[in-house]
Amino acid sequence: MKMTLYVLAIASSVCLPATAAEQATAVRQTDMKAKPFTDAETVTSLAERSRVDVLKRETSWIEVKSAPHTGWVKMLSLRFDAPTNAAAANASSNPFLMSIGKGGSGSVATTGVRGLKEEQLINPHPNPAALQQMQGNAVSAGDAAKFAASAGLQSQTVKYVAVGGAK
Repeated sequence: MKMTLYVLAIASSVCLPATAAEQATAVRQTDMKAKPFTDAETVTSLAERSRVDVLKRETSWIEVKSAPHTGWVKMLSLRFDAPTNAAAANASSNPFLMSIGKGGSGSVATTGVRGLKEEQLINPHPNPAALQQMQGNAVSAGDAAKFAASAGLQSQTVKYVAVGGAK
């Protein structure tokens, strides 16, 4: 049950619309594109740890502003700041956005979550009560560590795979 809630938490963070106050940090050096396509023109390159303002979300792309440039970066290249109370309230009152489809470059980006039916993806409806319930299930990092320790789990460090494959 708890795993299902964690999966729903991750999925809802992907599906919520961006708010004007949302900010993020680049987790690695990444190219900012003119359009949300891998083969689009590169506007600039964001350095690791660059701060950006989140403007819009479209499939797995996020439109960001990093003065003086505005462009698109892949969602997994960003770490989002914890929302402020106002941003969280705004997000829970807006409808969920789920945009899955074919980009102008011909590539297809999809994100799937178990348990969703095709109809739910085609015609999504917000459920603020479920979001509020899910947010009420959040635990602190300390509580999560205690729970893991009680089950005999230990923290592990996993190295990144080297460019060109594992060595």
